[in-house]
Amino acid sequence: MRFELFIASRYLRAKRRQAVVGVITAISVIGVAAGVASLIIALAITNGMRRDMQERLLGSTAHVELMRVASDGIRDWRPMLERLRRVPHVTAAAPGLYGQVLISRGVRSGGGLIKGVIPADEKTVGDLLQKITDGSAVALEPVNDSRTGRHRAQDGSPVPALPPIVIGNDLAETIGAKVGDAVVVTSPQGELTPLGLVPKYQKCIVVGIFKSGFYQYDASYAFMRLKDAQRLFSEPDLISVISFKVDDLYKADKIGREIEQAAGKGFQTTNWMEQNRELFRALKLEQVVTFIVLALIVCVAALNILIALTMMVMEKMRDIAVLMSFGVTEMQVRRIFLLQGLLISVIGTVLGLVLGYALSWLGGHYRFIRLDAAVYSLDYLPFAPKISDGLIVAMVSLGVSLLATLYPSGSAAKVLPAEALRYE
Repeated sequence: MRFELFIASRYLRAKRRQAVVGVITAISVIGVAAGVASLIIALAITNGMRRDMQERLLGSTAHVELMRVASDGIRDWRPMLERLRRVPHVTAAAPGLYGQVLISRGVRSGGGLIKGVIPADEKTVGDLLQKITDGSAVALEPVNDSRTGRHRAQDGSPVPALPPIVIGNDLAETIGAKVGDAVVVTSPQGELTPLGLVPKYQKCIVVGIFKSGFYQYDASYAFMRLKDAQRLFSEPDLISVISFKVDDLYKADKIGREIEQAAGKGFQTTNWMEQNRELFRALKLEQVVTFIVLALIVCVAALNILIALTMMVMEKMRDIAVLMSFGVTEMQVRRIFLLQGLLISVIGTVLGLVLGYALSWLGGHYRFIRLDAAVYSLDYLPFAPKISDGLIVAMVSLGVSLLATLYPSGSAAKVLPAEALRYE
């Protein structure tokens, strides 16, 4: 094998009688490098999209949520909450009351999803309240001052007279609200009067604005104290959901079934995988399609390798005949040109891997490619290169290139010395 490799490397470096052969060889190396680099970058982007979306989803939502099958709310929830916190693998639990509302300030308004929460519990299952960029969520946690009878926050500051509300950054921009502004929250679950159904509304004061980087939440989510939400929706001491955080998020479905059994009949659970299954399926399909499309670049480069080797066999016909007359076997001749094609592929693949991983690292570190969060749910293009992807891409590149060498190496092995040297 060392003999064949030596001849193959010499043929690769030798000066050509036909310059076009050298040009095609160079194009083959560049083509393989470009294809491999493109594949590494594309896979890094799809991996980054999946990773960032998963992290933000898990940070913004609970791993498992328990609710009533009949959607009639959960009553007497406090003892149930304490009981379910003791279910194996459950690390945190928090009550919540969801409701669709219209949030308006002056003539500007936007639809939103209000969640009534107990902030101390909510922070254990999600981190939206910890991503406040303006203001604070302290006002959502009042503590009664026994000396004055006034409500004060845990840090001692007075609680606003109006119910406090925390809204998403994009929702705040939509309605033109800032911290300290008053907004009107209107619930479609109105009150029946002699004049018909009248929507119920509550004036609130914005005490905080959060930014998760996930447009779905920043444009529609808002938080109120649980008691204020119950008053708004006319649901005294009732919640719609209990949210859970578990110790193994990839076993959320199994743990959810255990929570259902512990809660009893009439309850059902949903988990983060079920809620976002279509999104992650679409990302996986996009990754597969991207790989197939960009792999065509490697196939075109492999075609160039086939052309370069075929022309080289024609150019080296006399050399092959001399080698065979000295006792070199057909199999050795075949291996010479197989190794030559493989060397072209290895050089291109290594260059492509270095270039692809370098550009992916730069993109992930400096985040210089910005995105429209309203369209992509992310405000920058993430990169997450994996070593396993590099191994797969390298195997595909070398495999396709090796296939391209079969025909020219087979043609070289069939050269007849007497015929090739007849006119020499």
